[in-house]
Amino acid sequence: MSETTYNTFFTPEEKDLYQALKAQLAEIAGDCLQANEASAIESLLLQAAEKGQLVRDTFGLNPLINNLQTAIIVVDEMGMRRAAIVSILLHDIVKCGHMSTDEVANQFGADVAGILRGLVRTASLYEKNPTIESENFRNLLLSFAEDMRVILIMIADRVNTMRQIKKADNEEARLKVASEAAYLYAPLAHKLGLYKLKSELEDLSLKYMQHDMYYHIKEKLNATKAARDKYIAAFIQPIDEKLAAAGLKYHIKGRTKSIHSISQKMKKQKTNFEGIYDLFAIRIILDSEYDKEKQECWQAYSIVTDMYQPNPKRLRDWLSIPKSNGYESLHTTVMGPEGKWVEVQIRTERMDDIAERGLAAHWRYKGVKSETGLDEWLTSIREALEHTDDSMELMDQFKMDLYKDDVFVFTPKGDLFKLPHGATVLDFAFHIHTNVGCRCTGGKVNGKHAQLRQILNNGDQVEILTSNTQSPKQGWLDIVTTSKARNKIRQSLNEIESRQAAFARETIERKLKNRKIDYDEPTMMRLIKRMGYKQVKEFYQKIADGLLDVNQFIDRYIQAIEQITEPHDVTIRSAEGYNMQQDEQIKQSFSGDVLVIDQNLKGIDFKLAGCCNPIYGDEVFGFVTTGGGIKIHRCDCPNAHDLHTRFGYRVVKARWAGKSKGSLYPITLTVIGHDDIGIVNNITSIISKEENIQLRNISINSHDGLFSGTLTVLIEENARLQALIKKLRTVKGVKQVNRN
Repeated sequence: MSETTYNTFFTPEEKDLYQALKAQLAEIAGDCLQANEASAIESLLLQAAEKGQLVRDTFGLNPLINNLQTAIIVVDEMGMRRAAIVSILLHDIVKCGHMSTDEVANQFGADVAGILRGLVRTASLYEKNPTIESENFRNLLLSFAEDMRVILIMIADRVNTMRQIKKADNEEARLKVASEAAYLYAPLAHKLGLYKLKSELEDLSLKYMQHDMYYHIKEKLNATKAARDKYIAAFIQPIDEKLAAAGLKYHIKGRTKSIHSISQKMKKQKTNFEGIYDLFAIRIILDSEYDKEKQECWQAYSIVTDMYQPNPKRLRDWLSIPKSNGYESLHTTVMGPEGKWVEVQIRTERMDDIAERGLAAHWRYKGVKSETGLDEWLTSIREALEHTDDSMELMDQFKMDLYKDDVFVFTPKGDLFKLPHGATVLDFAFHIHTNVGCRCTGGKVNGKHAQLRQILNNGDQVEILTSNTQSPKQGWLDIVTTSKARNKIRQSLNEIESRQAAFARETIERKLKNRKIDYDEPTMMRLIKRMGYKQVKEFYQKIADGLLDVNQFIDRYIQAIEQITEPHDVTIRSAEGYNMQQDEQIKQSFSGDVLVIDQNLKGIDFKLAGCCNPIYGDEVFGFVTTGGGIKIHRCDCPNAHDLHTRFGYRVVKARWAGKSKGSLYPITLTVIGHDDIGIVNNITSIISKEENIQLRNISINSHDGLFSGTLTVLIEENARLQALIKKLRTVKGVKQVNRN
């Protein structure tokens, strides 16, 4: 780099800072970067700067200085080494095109190139305007990065940016960066166990986004610091003596809660600063051998709780079962002097290091067993650490396998959705909305036209194309992979079939009416069965699809009607004129406590639905009417499906209780048979002989040798009804007996 360019690229203050940061990184990184490697990296950076390819960011920060500061964070506060350092330093020259990842792989190794690819890939996600606050975006970021070091570097870079923009003039950009830190990077740091950096990100975000709240709490903490320090000292002093007397190696420190944590408590508890009592925690850190860690932690716990009364509801044992992100500690809350609650955390040096520095600290404790892991991949790290001689080499080689069963895709507006691996464009359409799925004709994936069956990949941006003339097809079931899409397609196909069947039946009835021929259900059913159709729906579908000629079928129907003949050797009197009518109104007669409604409630007023006339013993449910009363329906009521689908929130459980107490319920039966008044007499005779069954009404219609009659009877329970139906079906000449 020429002197002129050097003086232009760096301000006088930046020159000194640049040299100081180089020296600091060289000191803490040790020998992980060789002298010739460090000089080669610097040469590449200065070449790119001289060509004008390296530019300052929105806040005017120098990219070379920024990268050095980030590299120092990942080494000093995360424990990462060569590959991470080189990747950070080369990131900007790869991003600007001065050097390709293939060139990086040739000169610095495939591991460095892999990290750089992950950094470039994750940066591309921001171009899709994602909703960063969503858990889905955090999961996508983890999945997209592939290598866990990419995520750690991104967190370190955001921590550094947040530290450097305290005096930045671009307020809008600072708020955006602070918002991302709060909603994306702090939760990621928490997930990885980086509690120290997570707290720093949260505090700085609060400082930039809620300036007044931040400084209000900070001033209050400063004002009460002397009294707080005095109280902490008084609280610790007797514990200190007891621990020393027990021969434990330890040190104790008091830790004031973060400003962000205090602000969250104020919001949650809806109180001011003075209303927050647990502003600090005491941390006892033991210097224990690994196999004595739990024993000595519980020993320290016993000493503390012997002196101060513990709150049993506030004991948190993360020794026996550590958190999924590796956190191990023992927390308790005790009543200290002046009646104040004090949180006490007990852990070892190893546990404290892991708690402060997260996953990176694990790499320093080779061979240490741990019971749990961060999702599936942290478990893999620990298991591998126990069986390798070089944990740093393992770290460099390890690749994340997070969310391998999921894919995350964007809408054109940046909304993010999670789908199972292998999901197609059609799956995504149904995931958005059933109507969108049913009308889907295809899509655009990353701006290119795609078919319904195209499989989606992580990070795809998908636009669904629809048409009002589109409808689900049977073949769609072979395209989709999600159960939601499959169920919706089946439901839509059934609805289409039902509409087509209704249209086909209406067509047949209309053509019969035009020929002045009555529609006779029994004859129709017999003919359809004789034609080889096991289900009526199948027959109507053939009519709807045009595979069966309607006019030819009607001709066969007319022939079937004409073939119905009466026996010639018996004089048969028609049942047409047989009518029995009881004028008195049928009243529901039942005891209110025979039904148990919802949560074992008895004695609730209810009515039996007239659409299905339930009786004692039927499987039933209750439906809350608009007037507030409850109507009882049979579970097989014709209206049951509609009530559950459209008004599921008004459906309540109901069941019959105890035994039937002589209550009589009205039910209607339909009887079809040969047109003979003698059959009707036999039916009425059977009913009259039954105990506690009253015949209230009979209405008979006859046509072409068959009669169809409706009988209304009062009966006390379902079992008696089934027995009656069985007897009626044995009457000679009766073809069908069905309950309405």
